[in-house]
Amino acid sequence: MLATRNLFANLPERLVDEEITILAEFPGARIERIVSTGQASQPGFWYDQEQAEWVVLLSGSAGLLFEGEAAQRILRPGDYVEIPAHARHRVEWTDANEPTVWLAVHVGAKAG
Repeated sequence: MLATRNLFANLPERLVDEEITILAEFPGARIERIVSTGQASQPGFWYDQEQAEWVVLLSGSAGLLFEGEAAQRILRPGDYVEIPAHARHRVEWTDANEPTVWLAVHVGAKAG
């Protein structure tokens, strides 16, 4: 059955951990809604993903730092980033006053 849903439905106000919801999966691609409420990467932790990722910030704000860059990138609604496979990066902060909603598309992702 074809479903119509809303990316901003049922947004939590406060979370202990980020909420990741898989919205769709296709051969070689996965689309996720990620909701952050003040979360950040643990000190010293870097994401180093096997697949490429394209991410757009839909609401809230965040700081994203790539290894080797001197300054973090401040993301606001509408900002997007293409993250190549194995580009080490971390989330420095997310807005603690309103939900930060990300839409992430993982390319080359394995289903399940």
